[in-house]
Amino acid sequence: MFSSIRIFSVAFAALLVVPPLVAAPQTSAALQQTPPPQPPEQVPEQESQPQVQPPESTSEPLPPEDKVTAESEAQVLSQDEEPLPERDAQSLQQAEPPLPPPAPMAADIRNEREGFIGLLRAQVLMDRAWVSPGEIDGRSGTNTVRAIGGFQRLAGLPVSGRLDEETWDALEKYGPALQPYVLTEQDVKGPFRSIPGSMYGKARLPALSYNNVLEALGEKFHIRPAALQALNPGVDMSRAGTEIIVPNVLDIPALPQATRIVVSDAAKLLMLINHEGKVYAQFPVSTGSVRDPLPIGQWELRSVARNPHYNYNPALFKGAAPGPRATLPPGPNSPVGVMWMGLSKPHYGIHGTPEPGNISKSHSNGCIRMTNWSVLQVSSAVSRGTPVTLIP
Repeated sequence: MFSSIRIFSVAFAALLVVPPLVAAPQTSAALQQTPPPQPPEQVPEQESQPQVQPPESTSEPLPPEDKVTAESEAQVLSQDEEPLPERDAQSLQQAEPPLPPPAPMAADIRNEREGFIGLLRAQVLMDRAWVSPGEIDGRSGTNTVRAIGGFQRLAGLPVSGRLDEETWDALEKYGPALQPYVLTEQDVKGPFRSIPGSMYGKARLPALSYNNVLEALGEKFHIRPAALQALNPGVDMSRAGTEIIVPNVLDIPALPQATRIVVSDAAKLLMLINHEGKVYAQFPVSTGSVRDPLPIGQWELRSVARNPHYNYNPALFKGAAPGPRATLPPGPNSPVGVMWMGLSKPHYGIHGTPEPGNISKSHSNGCIRMTNWSVLQVSSAVSRGTPVTLIP
């Protein structure tokens, strides 16, 4: 099984050199109301004990595509961590129930297959099909190419990484991509606050909240804030009752249980594996650097921390200036985002990020970094003891 997964990851790494996407000419095609493929069987829980560290405490312009920057993470506070839930050992013998049938759907607000709207629609539809392009932005790039290739492979299509007509026809079965949405009081009330750049400045805040309403809406709808604004030109999104156009991502079906997670350093992908050893979902990730490489090998998931505190210890980071330890409050702008899933290797985990646009384009300190919404999706599909295979 692992040899086939390794070949799969290398194939996706090869897609990095695919030229910029060329969208197929627009054609008229009715949206088909069919559900995603039937999910695989559930995974039984594998018994293991969580290993946690003693507590540590202390007294939008668009970025260039594929920009590489350095970020940091560290072990979260142990009081935030709890064992991942156990699951019934009989679950392997039980077929995964089919996804609920799709509800009657309105026609897509937009039906372009070209340009900004076309690429944005394709990204939304892949997200709905469990093949994440990362942050939806309506731009071509490596994450989008990998997602198109992944969707083509899972759909049984020729893998080109390009949006040809056959791929569009398969994607639009998961539509609509765009829908109207009326902003609520909850959406616009905050609290919002400016987040300082230094760790010590962050530690003085009561919470690492969103900077503004556009950033909050971007996370809710998996979209780059500037792309959401471009989708709704001139619209004031700070007022409840305002109708806007958003990606249709709020009702994505929950992922079925994974028997294994495989992370490819070369392809910058996290893949969920079913009981037959086949990939059924994939997500872009940041995986480490030459200085702090991904810990290649066989590990397992042990613990989970939702909205965790974050321990900053400069001694853990190569090149960091000496200084005291600091405890940062929880929030979506935490260095580990809204979720930490601890591995059996101490100080390493799968976690969120405050910068979803940098996923796969930035280095980590050896951990596996995902968008906040993707790590929440994956956390519902794993259990304590789920194997995690990290490959070059």
